[in-house]
Amino acid sequence: MKRLVTLALALLCSMGSALAAINLNTATVEQLDTLKGVGPGKAKAIVAYRDKNGPFKSIDDLKKVKGFGDKSIAKLRPELTVSGAAAPAKPKVQK
Repeated sequence: MKRLVTLALALLCSMGSALAAINLNTATVEQLDTLKGVGPGKAKAIVAYRDKNGPFKSIDDLKKVKGFGDKSIAKLRPELTVSGAAAPAKPKVQK
């Protein structure tokens, strides 16, 4: 019985980390590198693309990053999220 409880707890703990989606707009290279199929090179490419072009509007925008196609995006989709994609509001200039 102890073994069963231990196994159940281990599964719950591992599921908890798998259920936490990684935000393409805020993730670090290290966080992106934890995704299956994304190594350090692809993780750096994602961050570099985001720095150059601004936030991702959708997960499908990942196609614009070298090394990502429909198949790889389909596999990653459940582990990714995109939020904070709206452009920051420009301050109003008083005349």
